[in-house]
Amino acid sequence: MRNNRIGFKLGVVIMSVFLIVLLSLGLAIDRMFTNFYSSEMRTETEELTSHFAVMAESPDTTTEQMMSTFAEFSDVSIFNVSRDGSVKLHSGLHDSADHSFLQASSLKDIFAGKEMSFVYKDPTGHRYFVTGKPIYEGKSVGSALYVMSSTTNMEQSLSAVRNILLLSGFGAFILALGITWIISQILSRPLVQMQKATRNIAAGELETRLTIRSKDEIGFLADAINDLAVDLQRYRDTRQEFFANISHELRTPITYLEGYAKVVKDGLYETEEEKNLYLDIIYQEAHRIQHLVDDLFDLAKMEEGKISLSLDWIDFAQMTDQAVRKVELKAREKNIKLKVHHRGTAEMIRGDGKRMEQIVMNLLENAIRYTDVGEINVQVNFETESAVFIVEDSGIGIPAEELSFIFERFYRVEKSRSRAYGGTGLGLSIVKMLVELHSGTIAITSKVGVGTRCEVRFPDIQRK
Repeated sequence: MRNNRIGFKLGVVIMSVFLIVLLSLGLAIDRMFTNFYSSEMRTETEELTSHFAVMAESPDTTTEQMMSTFAEFSDVSIFNVSRDGSVKLHSGLHDSADHSFLQASSLKDIFAGKEMSFVYKDPTGHRYFVTGKPIYEGKSVGSALYVMSSTTNMEQSLSAVRNILLLSGFGAFILALGITWIISQILSRPLVQMQKATRNIAAGELETRLTIRSKDEIGFLADAINDLAVDLQRYRDTRQEFFANISHELRTPITYLEGYAKVVKDGLYETEEEKNLYLDIIYQEAHRIQHLVDDLFDLAKMEEGKISLSLDWIDFAQMTDQAVRKVELKAREKNIKLKVHHRGTAEMIRGDGKRMEQIVMNLLENAIRYTDVGEINVQVNFETESAVFIVEDSGIGIPAEELSFIFERFYRVEKSRSRAYGGTGLGLSIVKMLVELHSGTIAITSKVGVGTRCEVRFPDIQRK
């Protein structure tokens, strides 16, 4: 257990509990046997005293001889004591000269007709059960009968029982120690594996996986660690892909800027129209870089929770129409038809005009980017308690297994295909955050080769 601290601690706890239980059980058993033997011996001594009393009260002349014989046979000592404390009869192994157990108070109680029992320890250290009983001569007490039974045999029996308990307890302790070691190893092994796995994951080995399959909290924790490793690995991969995409997205406009700026600077053009064309390209590529930087800046602010909305009354239908007109040229260049439908009574809604336009523009540009032929349908529906914006395209679609990841930052569907269509993979992540800032919801359904449908809903809209 040297390198398994949790196993060692678990073993110590189990053994501590076991020792407490074992000691408590041992003490209880010892007390039970002690009380049992004491009770049995006290009862036996009292019964013998009653027999001796009956014999002492008999008028038979051989009574004293019978009592002596019976005392020797029963392995007890008897003292027949007169009222003045003198011993009339003694029989048994106990020293006849030892009268220290005769107390004036107890003797007085016996001559008053009372019986008594007590434990006596003689000067040599031996213990006895002593029972005192009055001997009647007619109707009055003529003498006191004391019967003394040595506890030596009882103590030997108790000692044997205690030895058995100690040996059994020691054996049980050794057995429990082995079982505890095995149990602590079995219970702690998954935790040690999880510790090593998390250290490997922290060190960058994100392919690390746990193979613990137990259906309990340990198994659930192992599954959570595996899920965390999967998420971190996907995050790392998408981040690397993101940086590669950013590099690609920046390299192209920067190349255009450098090339056409040099052409204009060196006067390598023939007409003013050609010069204006080059300047238009420079402007478009600069705008492209600005758009990318704005996306990155917005994403950073939203993730830090520093972005705030400037709420105002917005004509959502008019704003959508303006956004559609802005992207019409891109759609026309790809021979894509844009159709806009309005349903319900147009209302002014409460929101941030700039951010709402950003939501609509991002979704429209996304639809145009991934649609080669066909049409894009745009709907603006005003319902009783919400405003709904829907974009349906006939583009390449999104595989079902990737739909749950499309709102993650840096994530791009089918990397090689996405690169061919351009984009950084930030658009949908930004849209989702902006929608949620407006207390709205966004849902996307798609089928590969058929198209994609995106629905944005702003619930509980306040209207003028």
